Amino acid sequence: MDLRQLRYFLAIAQEGNITAAADKLHMAQPPLSQQLKALEDELGVRLVERGSRRISLTDAGEILRNRAAQLLELAQSAKREIADYNAGLTGTLSLGAVSSSGLPDESLNGFHERYPGVSFEIHEGNTYQLLDLLKSGVIEVAVVRTPFNSVDLECRYAKSELMTAIFSGEDPFGGKERLSILDLKGKPLVIYRRFERLIFGECEEAGFEPLVACTNDDARTTINWVRSGYGIGLVPVSAITRLSVGLNHRVIDNERLRTQLTAILAKDRYCSMTARRFFECFHERDGETDSGAASPVPNPERA
Repeated sequence: MDLRQLRYFLAIAQEGNITAAADKLHMAQPPLSQQLKALEDELGVRLVERGSRRISLTDAGEILRNRAAQLLELAQSAKREIADYNAGLTGTLSLGAVSSSGLPDESLNGFHERYPGVSFEIHEGNTYQLLDLLKSGVIEVAVVRTPFNSVDLECRYAKSELMTAIFSGEDPFGGKERLSILDLKGKPLVIYRRFERLIFGECEEAGFEPLVACTNDDARTTINWVRSGYGIGLVPVSAITRLSVGLNHRVIDNERLRTQLTAILAKDRYCSMTARRFFECFHERDGETDSGAASPVPNPERA
């Protein structure tokens, strides 16, 4: 049994007719019939029931059809991986990134130093938009932020980080170096929509309802509204390094308001060597890989 025979068998199974399968394969019908018989003889079972016009698969044929499809896909994946290897990791990496990712960061710079022949096609959006792009195959790898549902994803996590309160002008916190959730009481807040439920839950547990001036989906939007004086922005610590120049910030000392940058790949889908190498380079000193079904920080949002 070889890959050619499996390809022939799949064509017969799909067409339900040997003549039609032969036309699809651009070959004569008698040699195709001979290959089917040879396959049945080798396996010692009947794979099809031959009717006057159509054929149907036996139980053994159904088993082989499923396995044949998997084997042929594995063969194609192997060819693509070898082609990637021979190309010396050149070409374009389709990469998704949230606005608070801080890219290019040390991870991406380290990857670029190792593989200078790779160029980048960046798709920006919020975490859920990038998850959709990954599932649809528009991007191969994404850098997103927890919480999210990691079912069917390979994940490589950076260190978790606290949220920080950013503000312009005078210090609304009286010079405190680290804040508690109670320090946000009565102050207008600019927040991520995806963290809204988590923030409201923490505030309610502390005995107050937060005063929200603006809800949005992007770290850059949060920072722009803060810069314009609309309130205090709540963003992950890593988002302040490049985006919030000229603003002040205080870390919120609340363990449940933590988040992580995470590199993700789709499981059970072809992944180029370039995407795999980027994934492996992502925060390789402090990251960790995970293939489980839940992210390591609270996931109050959609499943």
